Amino acid sequence: VQLVESGGGLVQPGGSLRLSCLASGFFFSDYVMGWARQEPGKGLEWVSGFYTNGSTYYADSVKGRFTISRDNAKNTVYLQMNSLKPEDTAVYYCNAKRVTIGNDYWGQGTQVTVSS
Repeated sequence: VQLVESGGGLVQPGGSLRLSCLASGFFFSDYVMGWARQEPGKGLEWVSGFYTNGSTYYADSVKGRFTISRDNAKNTVYLQMNSLKPEDTAVYYCNAKRVTIGNDYWGQGTQVTVSS
């Protein structure tokens, strides 16, 4: 099982990035996908994800700026991040979960730094 994030980097405030998470080793369509982030010295914060019914959720801090999407044909989940702020700086992790069988997978993370 692998979740490989990409697309992080350094961006100026107000800029955009698109994160990708390529999944392998499990049946992607059966899993709820999400994104979480962690700032240095702080706990994990859920940013966005899909509910089991396919609807999406967003943390209040990113609503209206971030958009999650998935392409089951490509085994990939995306996080489009617009109007980035310095407080969005964190390591972003991809998560795959199948609650019914207790599977919970994480990627290695990708660094996003928002700074002028």
